[in-house]
Amino acid sequence: MYSRRTHSPRVAALLAVGLLVLVVGIWLGGHPSWLPSPLRSALVDDGSSDQVANDVLNLLAQDYYRPINRTQLVNQGLAAAVASLDDPYSHYFDPTDYKAFENETNPHLSGIGIDVDPTPKPNGLLVVDVFPGTPAARAGIARGDVINAVGSTSLAGLSTDAASALIKGRAGTRVRLTVLTGTHRRTLSLVRADITVPVASSTLVNFHGVKIGHLVLTSFTDGSGAELRAQVENMLHAGAQALVLDLRENGGGLLNEAVNVASIFIPDGTIVSTDGRSLQRQVYTAKGDAIPTSIPMVVLVDRGTASSAEIVTGALQDRGRATVVGTHTYGKGVFQEIQPLPNGGALDMTVGEYFTPNGHNLGGGGVREGAGITPNVYAVTNPRSRVDTALVVAERTVAAKVR
Repeated sequence: MYSRRTHSPRVAALLAVGLLVLVVGIWLGGHPSWLPSPLRSALVDDGSSDQVANDVLNLLAQDYYRPINRTQLVNQGLAAAVASLDDPYSHYFDPTDYKAFENETNPHLSGIGIDVDPTPKPNGLLVVDVFPGTPAARAGIARGDVINAVGSTSLAGLSTDAASALIKGRAGTRVRLTVLTGTHRRTLSLVRADITVPVASSTLVNFHGVKIGHLVLTSFTDGSGAELRAQVENMLHAGAQALVLDLRENGGGLLNEAVNVASIFIPDGTIVSTDGRSLQRQVYTAKGDAIPTSIPMVVLVDRGTASSAEIVTGALQDRGRATVVGTHTYGKGVFQEIQPLPNGGALDMTVGEYFTPNGHNLGGGGVREGAGITPNVYAVTNPRSRVDTALVVAERTVAAKVR
């Protein structure tokens, strides 16, 4: 005799979680080759558990009270398994998400050519950067402006992603924006365009008679070291007497590109060292062909400077090659590797820690956020200001080093 029982929401939730964990075990037990060896050895037992896992998955597919999507269930289960590590840097990407992740490294965008403050503002999107030659630049939109509405839709109260999505669109289409400059309100009609955002860019500025090359590096993607080197050479050929390397809001990227970037400025010796449970300790040294160390240098950082950007900053500071100006950096002391999987997805997981030349790990122990790098000179820019105060401090600091 069977009896029916209803469950409270909490019990139902626990059952759902239990089912999810069960399916993860089922799938991993039946498909251990889907995971890299470190997770495979940790999560998959040998012996009869493989058969039991397959049996349970088959029973669910055959006899569960409603049809289930086995692939979807496995993807959700794998994501939950990685999330259970309580590691903000490790992720399981299903095939669709992994394709989107790979596309994030594509610098081609369709829009108007602005960067906005990721923190939602009560009256709209705060513009923090405008890319030269883009529709926004041609329309006169500038740093510190607030985009208050798109067409008749107010952006007040919307998330940054939702508000940005209203501005983006197919190249050649028109978008009408309400822009606030202080208390002045204006309406602009812009035509969206395909925009290529450079990973590295440079500008020659004159600070009280001293020529300074302002270098901006936005990420550490494949080839970014070579791109930055070309910009450095352009500045030096243009007569730059000093350099400011702007790594603000640079969230990092590839470790080898961090070594390539640091090697532009450091002629020899240690850049960074790494260590991990399944990785031997490795010391990365400068690759040679650096610019003269007699050229004064400042690194400009902020809270958004993380990962590979912190590796470069830490190397330049520890080796005495540059003065660090700005605020404390993010404080990430671990690095990840991406392991593509046979299903078209991928596992992005933390595999080790890194250390600056002086042996410092910038994290807070494991995957916890740490104190980051302490600047030699503190400087911060109000995102609403049209004057980039931190950059002015960086220029003044490096100009004082020119003999």
